[in-house]
Amino acid sequence: MKGNCLCGSVEFEIDGNEFNIYQCHCSLCKKQSGSTSNSSTIVAKENLRFIKGKDFISSWVKDTGFRSDFCSRCGSPVPNPLRNLDLYWVPVGLLPVSVKATVIAHLCISTISSWHLLEPGVAKFQDVPDLGLLKELLTGSSHGN
Repeated sequence: MKGNCLCGSVEFEIDGNEFNIYQCHCSLCKKQSGSTSNSSTIVAKENLRFIKGKDFISSWVKDTGFRSDFCSRCGSPVPNPLRNLDLYWVPVGLLPVSVKATVIAHLCISTISSWHLLEPGVAKFQDVPDLGLLKELLTGSSHGN
């Protein structure tokens, strides 16, 4: 499945067409997305390929290690390596509307916006859970990895 930034300068492809996703409600993700949360998934490094525009990717890294990669032309967040792991963080808003995505977790609900409604039956975490647990949730049966 192909995805791209707002202006189309950065384009990538990921394996699969069904994804489990999470929504993070921490202050960093809200500011990065400009919304109540960011909706993302995590994929194995070997399952993501940049097709074009790697030269247009800029990065911002906070002292804590939080990293935000974005298109230098339009400012859209783009997939970025997750820490020192063989994983990529992928904002699912860059994928086509035809993608089948299932929200499996809400993170950092202790800082959720008052107007954001949480659907029943979805895992909820006060803070960011252990990465191993999050990866396990995301790589369930409906994930493209």
